[in-house]
Amino acid sequence: MRITIIGAGFSGSVLATELARSAPTGVDLCLVGMPDGYGRGVAYGEARPEHLLNVRARELGATQDQPGEFARWLNLSRRAEESFLPRLVYGEYLYSRLQSAAQVSLAGFNQVAQEAVTVDREGGAFRVTLADGSDFLTDKVVLAIGTLPPQRLQGVGPRLLVDPGYVAWPWQRNLRGVDALARVPRDARVLVVGTGLTMADTVVTLLRRGHAGPITAISRHGLLPRAHLSEPGAAIALPPNVLHALNSADVGQLLRTLRSLAPIVPDWRALVDALRPYLQRYWKTLPDEQRGRFLRHLRSYWEIVRHRLAPSVHEELEQLRALGQLRVRAGRLLRASRGQSAVEVLIRERGQAHASAEQYDVLVRATGLDTDIERTSHPLVGQLRDAGTISADPFGLGLRATAQYEALDRHGAPVRGLYCIGPLLRGQLWEITAVPELRVAAHQLAQQLLKAPATSSRVSHEPLPHAAASIR
Repeated sequence: MRITIIGAGFSGSVLATELARSAPTGVDLCLVGMPDGYGRGVAYGEARPEHLLNVRARELGATQDQPGEFARWLNLSRRAEESFLPRLVYGEYLYSRLQSAAQVSLAGFNQVAQEAVTVDREGGAFRVTLADGSDFLTDKVVLAIGTLPPQRLQGVGPRLLVDPGYVAWPWQRNLRGVDALARVPRDARVLVVGTGLTMADTVVTLLRRGHAGPITAISRHGLLPRAHLSEPGAAIALPPNVLHALNSADVGQLLRTLRSLAPIVPDWRALVDALRPYLQRYWKTLPDEQRGRFLRHLRSYWEIVRHRLAPSVHEELEQLRALGQLRVRAGRLLRASRGQSAVEVLIRERGQAHASAEQYDVLVRATGLDTDIERTSHPLVGQLRDAGTISADPFGLGLRATAQYEALDRHGAPVRGLYCIGPLLRGQLWEITAVPELRVAAHQLAQQLLKAPATSSRVSHEPLPHAAASIR
C-alpha cells in the first residue's frame, strides 16, 4: 500500500512521522512538499530569527502522548520551558524528528521535494503529477497543504501589483533570495493591511532592520492580538453553567455565560484555554445560522484572545504605539494605485460615511490565514475543486470532509482514499490550526490510513519518480 502526503509543513511532517513509526513492512510512504521549508512549512521554514512562537516551549511536543518532547529535545531548564522560543528552532525540531523516524521505519519512506500540481482519480487509485511533469500512482492521498496562498488585495490596481511599492507577501523572496521587506527603505511610510499575527511579525522584522519611518496598520476592527502572561497562570475547570451553554448550540447563550464568568476568574486567558478541549465538538453542533453569526460578529474578537502574542512582542508593539511610530486603525482599504511619487490609497475608517485619500511609500498585505478554496490561486486545490473532487465549506473555511477526515466531493459523497488534515478543515472542526489539535488529528488519521485496505494492486508495481529520495 502506498500512502502519499502532499504538504511537508507541520501537519504533513507530523503525520508522516506518525506513519513512519507505526507502519509495517509493505507500506510505502511518500511525503511531497515544496523544497523551501521541506519538513518545516511556511510558518517555521520561512520565519526569521526575530519571529517567536506564540506558545510556551513546554507545550509544543509534536506527539500526542509526549507534549514535552520539544523541550526535552532542546534539553531546556524548567524556567526555559516557559519561554517563547524562535520559530526557526521549532522548524529544526520538526525536521529532525521526521528524519529520525524515516531512518528507523519498517516502511519505505520516500521524500519528494517538489510541488504536487494535480491529483486525478485513476481506477481505484490516484495519479499525482509533480511540477517537473513526472507522476506516480498511489492508493491514498492526504492533503496537508496548510493555509492557502494570500489572495490579491481588493482594490489594488494593476500597475501597483507589479510595483516594488506593493508587498503581496512579506516573506516572499526574489531569485537572489532577498525577501520583500529587505527592499523597504528605512524611512518609508508603510501601510500594512492586517492587524494580526502576520502584521506583528512584519513590524518586528522592519524594526530589526532599522526601520524609522511611520507604520500604519488597518483592519476591519482595528484589533491587535492580546498577550500571554509572562508567567503562566493557573488552569481552571469550566463550571456547570458554561458546560450547559456548550451543549446549547447557541452562540449567544455561550457568550452571555462567558461574560458573566469573566470578572470572577483570576485571568481571562485561563477561561479561553479551558474552552479549547470542547470547541471542536461545540462547533460540530452549531447549525449554519449560528456559525454565520459567530463569523460575522465575534470571530475577530475571538481570534485576538485565542491566538496571543509572546509577551516581549506585544510589549514592543505597544511601545511603538506609545511613541507614535505605529498607528493601528479600524478601517477598510477601498482603493490603492501607483501614483507618480507614492502609493495612493483610499481608506474608509470604521463608522465613517466618507473615505480619506492618503499616500504611502509601501503597501504590505499581512492578512494571514486563508482557507477559501473557491477563490484560491493554489494550483492543486484549484484543480481538485474544478474537477468536483473536493467541495467548499459554505463559509470559506476550507473543504468539506467526513468525521474520518475523508474529503467530500461536489455531490457530498466521500472520496474514498482522499483525506485532509490541517487548517482546510476549519469548516469541519474550527479549532484545527494549532499544535495540540493537529497532533491529535495526525495520530487519529495515521490509524485510519493504516486500517483501511489498499484500493489498487497496480500501485505497488509503479515506481516513484527520480525526484524521490528513498530512505529506509
